[in-house]
Amino acid sequence: MSEKNKTVSSAEILRQREYMNSIAADNEVFFDTHKFRKKFFVLTLGCQQNEADSERLAGMAEAMGYEKSESPDDAYLIIVNTCAIREHAEKRALSLVGQYKHIKARNPELIIAICGCMVTQQHRSDEIKHRYPYVDIVFGTSSIHKFPELVAKKMSEKKRIFLPDEKEYLVAEGIPVRRESNYRAWVSVMYGCNNFCSYCIVPYVRGRERSRDKDEIIKEVRELVESGYKDITLLGQNVNSYGKDFGADYDFADLLCEIDKIEGDYFIHFMTSHPKDATRKLIDVMASSKHIARHFHLPMQSGSDAVLRAMNRRYDFEKYIGIVDYIREKMPDAAITSDIIVGFPGETEEDFEATLDALRRAKFDMIFSFIYSPRKGTPAAESDEQIPDDIKSARFDRLLKVQADISLASNKVLEGKTLRVLCDGLSKNNDKVYSGRTEGSKIVFFDATPECEGKFLEIKIERGDTFALYGKIEK
Repeated sequence: MSEKNKTVSSAEILRQREYMNSIAADNEVFFDTHKFRKKFFVLTLGCQQNEADSERLAGMAEAMGYEKSESPDDAYLIIVNTCAIREHAEKRALSLVGQYKHIKARNPELIIAICGCMVTQQHRSDEIKHRYPYVDIVFGTSSIHKFPELVAKKMSEKKRIFLPDEKEYLVAEGIPVRRESNYRAWVSVMYGCNNFCSYCIVPYVRGRERSRDKDEIIKEVRELVESGYKDITLLGQNVNSYGKDFGADYDFADLLCEIDKIEGDYFIHFMTSHPKDATRKLIDVMASSKHIARHFHLPMQSGSDAVLRAMNRRYDFEKYIGIVDYIREKMPDAAITSDIIVGFPGETEEDFEATLDALRRAKFDMIFSFIYSPRKGTPAAESDEQIPDDIKSARFDRLLKVQADISLASNKVLEGKTLRVLCDGLSKNNDKVYSGRTEGSKIVFFDATPECEGKFLEIKIERGDTFALYGKIEK
């Protein structure tokens, strides 16, 4: 292990490659006998980091000789990558795993693996052990690179394997990746979190902050650009902390500056930024760049200083709005989005009104809003000032109404303008129109043809609604 990056050794990665090759050889024999490939299915729940992790799991599954399936029904390997950010996500994961019991009954050779943040919690790992006896492998976020070894061990020993949390969280380079898109990509720049917001389980299930080597990141981005990727999102629980664990005079703004020098036709997005670490240097780099999207996702969580203190966010509203003002000063056309939690323990009506006032002051293009959900093991879950569900729901509705008016006004301003949009193909909700996203990550609907998918288009906006823009391709 390198002390600088806390990376998995090259020898360990080579060992996992040997497991992949061995399993692939066995699967080739199976193919020769049965005349069809064993398939794998990945179900991903949760954030973009989970999506990036699933692409690595899929890459390893392919290297083991499996073929991807869009359904669990014909799979010989099912991987469920779970989320722990809210109770609802955990219940959904367990419900879906419950449905796989019947698939396992039809195909006893099926291997079911559950990984991710949920199972890193010991009580959830224990629940799966006792209530879901047909689940074969359980492993936490610290063990993703060991997936081939776990599959090989299950195949040879026929025993269930539980490795929910190895305590040592490392950075693993050299793992194969199977990307879901050929024009949008996730690139993790760091893992873990040191902030310990009082409502958040992430530091407990993903470990402390650890940054990837900058040369590895730049190499990965360069290869993506050279392969034709158009939208690359840099990921971290708090990207603004990038490099702090190295102890060197090199930060996230420096990394962005180097990436921006890569020649090509592409956008760089990033998430998520913690306001306590969002610097003017970062904003200045964005403003002067050629490829960094004019989109800043900056979670506010609450407009009340009292609630922010209780959340352990380590900034107040005045500091927060100062960052927003500087972004708009340097990049007047930037889209700013945020996260808001409603009904945090102890939140008074006055606190909630402060949040509504903050929305009106910040004028976010869009927010991702959540009703507070207690997470076992976090300080907020132990508070005796929990807000009743009916009050939380009523406040949530009021919040959405205020933001709807703000978002509508933000989108109306774009009517008549021509925006560069990356086309994602037919809309998932309406197969009669195509959809894409702007540099500011706003959804746009328009008429197009199949060859437009994955390409930048110039779209003239004809109508702006609360949640989307509508336009037509400029000839």
